[in-house]
Amino acid sequence: MTEEIIINSLNKDFENIKKVDENGVEYWYARELMPLLGYEKWQNAEEVIARAAKACMNSGQVVDYHFTGFSKMVERNN
Repeated sequence: MTEEIIINSLNKDFENIKKVDENGVEYWYARELMPLLGYEKWQNAEEVIARAAKACMNSGQVVDYHFTGFSKMVERNN
């Protein structure tokens, strides 16, 4: 399969699981993204999500705006 075909296939897969809220904001559920991103177990994906949440926080963003329902927050050593 060529790279372009793979990208087009993944794009279609992402579009198929995309959600849109009442304000037109697009979002995806992590558990639905997992197989598309190559994660078989939630525990493996959870670590990546925790790192992404920490990066979000470190960049000055409000984590809750980007990670709704994220149950395990990143621990900070202050």
